[in-house]
Amino acid sequence: MIRTFLLAALALGAASAPASAPALADDLVAKGEYLTRAADCAGCHTVPGSPMYAGGRAFTLPMGTVHAPNITPDPKTGIGGYTDEEWLKALQKGVARDGRHLYPAMPYASYTKMSREDALAIKAYLFSLKPVETVPTPAATMKFPYDQRWGLAFWNMVNAPNTRLEPDSAKSAAWNRGAYLVEALGHCGECHTPRNFMQGLKDAKAFAGANQQGWLAYNLSSDKQAGLGGWSDEQLASYLSTGQAPGRGPASGPMAEVIQYSLRYLTQDDIKAMVAYLRDRPAQPDGPPAVQGVPKAVALSASSGDSPGAHLYNQACAGCHLPDGKGRQSPWAALGGSHSTGDVNGTNLVQVLAHGSQMETAQGLVFMHSFTGGYSDRELAAIANYTISQMSGRQGQVTPQQIGAARGTDAHKPTDPPPQVAGLK
Repeated sequence: MIRTFLLAALALGAASAPASAPALADDLVAKGEYLTRAADCAGCHTVPGSPMYAGGRAFTLPMGTVHAPNITPDPKTGIGGYTDEEWLKALQKGVARDGRHLYPAMPYASYTKMSREDALAIKAYLFSLKPVETVPTPAATMKFPYDQRWGLAFWNMVNAPNTRLEPDSAKSAAWNRGAYLVEALGHCGECHTPRNFMQGLKDAKAFAGANQQGWLAYNLSSDKQAGLGGWSDEQLASYLSTGQAPGRGPASGPMAEVIQYSLRYLTQDDIKAMVAYLRDRPAQPDGPPAVQGVPKAVALSASSGDSPGAHLYNQACAGCHLPDGKGRQSPWAALGGSHSTGDVNGTNLVQVLAHGSQMETAQGLVFMHSFTGGYSDRELAAIANYTISQMSGRQGQVTPQQIGAARGTDAHKPTDPPPQVAGLK
């Protein structure tokens, strides 16, 4: 999980003693592996259960659907034919080998801040992998005017200037390293920053939180109410490196994927650098307020209530999460203090109930299956609202219609059982 000191030095670009050509090539590939993970390439370019980096994952956006391409070194369906300059043009300018403008679902607007050396180290690592031949990447299906790729040339002029991230001499080395990890490699703003009318990032609202494919990427600014201002450095470092923090709950959904494919592989020095940089982000009072401390409602036993939500929570949830939300055996099962269970709209909680969540950790796979197969929309809304009230002391506002929208069309959607059975009236 944690890389060696040598790899950390390589990732930081530290000088090393002269080495033979083969050793230098191995070092470049090792550095590239670390940087590829820091850039979270696997998160988009890997379909669960398929070969790593083989592409094929679909992303449904407000303006259409795009598919992540194969980035293994296969010469026919992957990136095996890319030269260094073509690779740099794709990562830093958003232009493919054939001259097509890439849609900014590929985060080149952030990768453009990456150094040439790091971009080529990533290429060296990807080219060291076993080629995987796949079917051609499906063409993007975009609505007008987004289907006019030529317009991206003008979009880039405003939203993706071709510039590298320069260090701030007034800040510490850790702060600058954190800025590079957060802004360039990790491209955190691509999910956690709202978009403008052109679908570029709103710099004035950096890290204020944004909705992404039905999930809410939470506020990462230093705001004490809605952001990370109330977190300790230890909590934030633990969350980034393990996917959970005492008193803050576990990561889920897309953030769990970021932990699984990327952040858990970073050195502790790099995690601390990210914490230092995020701590210094201007406060943005946007999004649902974080849960500060453990509310009194958590101390109440779910079995003491006779509400439909209490009955269903005890039946479906307490076995793993316990009635007080402290979690049974695993810290990843603890719900107290979680931002998701403090959001009265239940945005992410609904997604977890509808689709489940999983994350590979140093202790193995942690997962929660979906509950749509055994519970109706009304029952899941009751569970969500009870969970919110117990874990945050707030009144949940989740509706059955919200559950139904998250569930989507499901031929096996259960109907509500008789009220006397379900406890619903």
